[in-house]
Amino acid sequence: MDDEDARRRFIGELWQRFEQLQAWAVENWPDRENPLSSADFVESRKEILGLRNPSQAPSRPAGEPEPEQGGAQYVDLNPAPWP
Repeated sequence: MDDEDARRRFIGELWQRFEQLQAWAVENWPDRENPLSSADFVESRKEILGLRNPSQAPSRPAGEPEPEQGGAQYVDLNPAPWP
């Protein structure tokens, strides 16, 4: 139970800090012609929320080796748009 409580506290604090970072990024983005919006951070929010249940996180497929074990250094989680 302590691990679950610690995980919840960690995710809560991470979420708060991410929200602060997101607000700062939107306010300070230098390209005013192409401003950032909260939609630009959707995938990041999915990753953070995936920490609640790591088995459901959008990450490396099960059984695939880690990079230090010869696995891929980069896994593209965003599929290419439909032509």
